[in-house]
Amino acid sequence: MRLFFDARYIRTDFHDGISRYSAELAQAVADAASAYRTEVTYLIHDDRQRAFLPADAITLTIHAPTSVKEPFSSLLLNRHRPDVLFSPMQTIGSAGRRFRLVLTLHDTIYYRHRTPPRALPWYVRVGWRLFHLSYWPQRWTLNAADLVATVSETSARQFARVRLTKRPVVVIPNAPQRLAELLPDGAVVGSGPVRNLVYMGSFMPYKNVETLVAAMRELPDHTLHLLSRITPERRAELAALAGGASVVFHDGVTDAAYAALLADDAALVTTSLDEGYGLPVAEALELGVPAVVTDMEIFREVAGDGALYVDPLDPEAVARAVRSLDEPGMRGRLVEAGTRHIRSFEWARSAKILLAAATDLTRR
Repeated sequence: MRLFFDARYIRTDFHDGISRYSAELAQAVADAASAYRTEVTYLIHDDRQRAFLPADAITLTIHAPTSVKEPFSSLLLNRHRPDVLFSPMQTIGSAGRRFRLVLTLHDTIYYRHRTPPRALPWYVRVGWRLFHLSYWPQRWTLNAADLVATVSETSARQFARVRLTKRPVVVIPNAPQRLAELLPDGAVVGSGPVRNLVYMGSFMPYKNVETLVAAMRELPDHTLHLLSRITPERRAELAALAGGASVVFHDGVTDAAYAALLADDAALVTTSLDEGYGLPVAEALELGVPAVVTDMEIFREVAGDGALYVDPLDPEAVARAVRSLDEPGMRGRLVEAGTRHIRSFEWARSAKILLAAATDLTRR
């Protein structure tokens, strides 16, 4: 089987969720491909993306996914005769294709929060907003595939509730990167009293970082670390809300720095009002770090019994949950439950699901 894997969403600076999903799954697919008698070709648009692929990867350079050529991608790829094309997104053009197609929709969060990623060109952002005004454009897009992939059982249920596609849906789970591998030799994850609270994520309104900042007024012995890039205006708003509480703005960190902060007697915290998956939660659990998170369906799927669940609009509830981490045995129970639960999310397993699904498509 000739499988084309669309790796054009891999970023060459800092990974976002789609980028990390693409890079990790790409490596795992390469590791498992021989068992499925599969030759994998990776689609790229920037030579720098090769650095994030297996060393011996076969690549094919085409246009960027934001190009005006994107609707005609299948016509271009037909000449290379793939059996199956897998895309970690759903935007690749399918018209005129002569191969099987697997499109991925990670979640339905942009129907509830329509602000597009700011890095996209203006004309793509306009199209993004129009596309998400109704489910019908998404239905037409997904129904043009042979199979639709998503990253969680929660998303699959959301698709079914709104009848988003007539095609079969397969869950190819997201999985955490192994942050322990990024720690210095000999470093261990702190097991003392929790003093650092780590938030990894954007500062969009639905992320509700305000509750975390307000909770810090009740936690004078703790420091909240906000890791992601932030605009000066947003930083000023949150700093004013902190009212002198210990809040550190890192304005972007490397993966190694992220791992080190989590390992420093920390807990992962998020009071997001909505979420597509919650990869930082999974990463914290995989590292052996407890989490305090919003009580919502997707976080229950990702964290199981490895987190404390709170009302995201109640700063005092967040503060109580953080303080409870220092109660005898609480941290240990959460870490044990979290690491046990997160073992079911592995890139090797996700790759096997993809390769099995692709193989099944070629046999139909």
